[in-house]
Amino acid sequence: MSEQKTVRLIIKRQDGPDSQPYWEEFDVPYRKNMNVISALMEIQRNPVNAKGQKTRPVVWESNCLEEVCGACSMVINGKPRQACTALIDKLEQPVRLEPMATFPVVRDLIVDRSRMFDALKRVKAWIPIDGTYDLGPGPRIPESKRQWMYELSKCMTCGVCLEACPNVNAKSSFMGPFIFSQVQRFNMHPTGAMHKEERLDAIMGEGGLAECGNAQNCVQACPKGIPLTTSIAALNWELTKYAFKKWLRS
Repeated sequence: MSEQKTVRLIIKRQDGPDSQPYWEEFDVPYRKNMNVISALMEIQRNPVNAKGQKTRPVVWESNCLEEVCGACSMVINGKPRQACTALIDKLEQPVRLEPMATFPVVRDLIVDRSRMFDALKRVKAWIPIDGTYDLGPGPRIPESKRQWMYELSKCMTCGVCLEACPNVNAKSSFMGPFIFSQVQRFNMHPTGAMHKEERLDAIMGEGGLAECGNAQNCVQACPKGIPLTTSIAALNWELTKYAFKKWLRS
């Protein structure tokens, strides 16, 4: 009987936020078309490392397994991406898994993405409506604008663009590329535009658009193909007009 084919995973682990990271290797049974999540589930079922030592299961985040939720972001073979769509057959062996370095590590491959959600609150990334009574039909939006807004709405808050951006790190206040497409998206909506100037004020301040180094890594790394740099260029022009408008008011 032929020997079972295996896949070697080299995983950067960390027991807690204040613990020192370390590397641990695992051999998991190979299956055709398996993804990285499937391989991690094999370790969870049988937490024995490549040395044959019993260890605690590796922990990670995942939810939809369809590249929609953004929860399973990690660095795979040196590139930030979604583990659910990373097929073992298409990855260089052995497969190296690391948590995204831009965010604080919670444990193993789980990171705390709170800075992204805080940034969304800062720019009021929502449509302000009163839902306590029937407001009737919403404003009509031209099809060309609707299609553009739909592309921007694909953001999963996965953190991949922040991990790829050289201007985002644990010591910087830069909010990251994703936030600018969300500002653009909500400013384009007829009702969302009520808070347009507040959003522009937010990205004019610390951590805003001025701190973008235009490396363009974000648009290449985005798993949903969102035109992040197009939003950045458009907002640069919007901010220029808004700054001039504020100067005239003063």
